[in-house]
This record gives sequence, C-alpha cells and structure tokens, in this order.
Amino acid sequence: MALQVSPERFEELVDEALAEIPDQLFDLVENCALIVAEEPEPEMGDVLGFYDGTPLSERTSQYSGVLPDRILIFRGPLLRLVSSEDELVEEVRITVWHEIAHFFGIDDDELDDLGYA
Repeated sequence: MALQVSPERFEELVDEALAEIPDQLFDLVENCALIVAEEPEPEMGDVLGFYDGTPLSERTSQYSGVLPDRILIFRGPLLRLVSSEDELVEEVRITVWHEIAHFFGIDDDELDDLGYA
C-alpha cells in the first residue's frame, strides 16, 4: 500500500528539496518550470521524475523565444516506492536533484556515478 501524504505536504517536500540546492547553482536555472503531477503518462513507465527541455549545456545564442523547460515530479510513483515519510523526504530530494542535474546536461550515467540515478 502506498504511503498517504497530502498533495500539500508533498509539494512542501519538493520545495524543501529545491531549497537545499546551493544558490550558485539554483540561480542558473532559468526558463524552467517545476511541476508536481500525480502520475506519469502511461508510455513513460513508472518514472519518479522527468526533465523535458533543452539542457543548459546545449543552449546556444540561438536559444530564445522558447517555451519553458519542464521538470515533472510524480507524486504517485514516489508514494508507492516508500514506506515512511523519512524515506519519502530522501526520495523526493534525490528525484528533484536528479532532474535539476538533467537541466544542467548531466546524463544518467554521470548521475549513476554520483549516486543519483
């Protein structure tokens, strides 16, 4: 059975994870929206989060006038993964940081080496 946490509390945990990102990195995140969604689209599988956009490392001087990138954090899969709120806090933190890393152009292999995959 999935852990029960209100949507408001879940969003607080996401905000707390964002607040832990060092300012010098967080200040570089631009044209990117973080969205908490209940479930991923079926074709995505049971992912915890998803980055959709052009990584900062690939943006050139031609990057302008585009819709914001999106970081999606999926509440349902995260709640099903854990059995306590302490575990949820850690998994939300890892997921948020993982997707922010994708914004910077860090791929899954590099994240795996760092313990965030």
